[in-house]
Amino acid sequence: MALREIPVEELSFGMYVSKLDRPWTETPFVFQGFVLKSEKQIDVLKKYCKRVYVDPEKEEQPEADKASAAEIAKVRGTTVYKEAASVEIELPRAQSAYTKTTAVVEELTRAVEVGKAIDSSHSQEAASQITESVVRNPDAMALLIKLQEKSGATLSRAAEVAVMMTIFGRFLQLPQDRLEILGMLGLLQDVGKLKLPTALATNGPANAAEVELYRTHVDHSVEILSNTPGLPTELTGFASLHHERFDGSGYPRGLRGGGIALFGLIAGIVDTFDTLTAPPPFGENLSPSNALNIIFKGRGKQFQPALVEQFIQCIGVFPVGSVVELNSGDVAIVIAQNMVRRLQPRIMLVRDANGHKLIPFTMLDLMKEPKVRPGEPYRIQRTLEYDSVKIDPRELFL
Repeated sequence: MALREIPVEELSFGMYVSKLDRPWTETPFVFQGFVLKSEKQIDVLKKYCKRVYVDPEKEEQPEADKASAAEIAKVRGTTVYKEAASVEIELPRAQSAYTKTTAVVEELTRAVEVGKAIDSSHSQEAASQITESVVRNPDAMALLIKLQEKSGATLSRAAEVAVMMTIFGRFLQLPQDRLEILGMLGLLQDVGKLKLPTALATNGPANAAEVELYRTHVDHSVEILSNTPGLPTELTGFASLHHERFDGSGYPRGLRGGGIALFGLIAGIVDTFDTLTAPPPFGENLSPSNALNIIFKGRGKQFQPALVEQFIQCIGVFPVGSVVELNSGDVAIVIAQNMVRRLQPRIMLVRDANGHKLIPFTMLDLMKEPKVRPGEPYRIQRTLEYDSVKIDPRELFL
């Protein structure tokens, strides 16, 4: 059983605590393994432990928090996608699509900054290429964007948001033409930030007045997209929704529940996840698991519950691009999900137990239970920080 090591400060209700960083006999707990259901349990863990090991397979979600089948049906489509290429085959094509997209982002940035119109055809072409790659194999593009250098600069993450929204749309089984709309939305929904004062756009808001000014970027985006010929007619409306929240606490209009279109609800979750995992000043540089925990706590409040449930399933226990340590001591990168057994992804060994780089990289499918030694299969022991391993995408299959 693959356990996940996390700090006690990051625990949340429903998690199954399977192991502590000290003997059970040195704590007041009677049972060696339990589901977290009270603040008292968490307080005791904080008193006695710094880190614990949770079992994702035994995690319990309260019945009241589970989205009903009817709610899930409302956010899911019926298009069935089948993997048409392996990660190894798709990655070069994903790289080409990603390079094209980043070039488009740079182009539209220059155009807006000098007051020129956006070339809608280039944005549509980039979104189409992303969609085609994601439809063939979503893991290739997901791996690629996790290995890129991260930046907090204005619009620098637009390509990543576009990819993430497209991948989520594919998971929801939305039609391919809708995936392209999601990709364009990810690329363009924050274009209005380029109309903010340079200091605010660079450093982020520092006080209440600057927060209000920062929020006007949504209106700027709507104006820019409204004046851009050739865009899908619905795109401007969707772009106005990515900061609205399910409980009405968002902006600019304070819409709630059914008043927010599905693509606006999707954009809100993906944009939040991106912000939580992005570097400062606009991001919090959190790990994906911590970011998902925050989004999970916001279900039914900021975010539509069924979509939160689906997003967490989409990202997975070990997201593509995660750096993990194995029971062998080797370090690996998750390169593909196994949708049937989420705790047994495909991985790529990149360092041995002594910290030496493994060349060439070794590929393992944990679902096939490859052995460390006779009778002992490889298992993931814990996740590591993303920046604990630096891999140039060109070192992979390109």
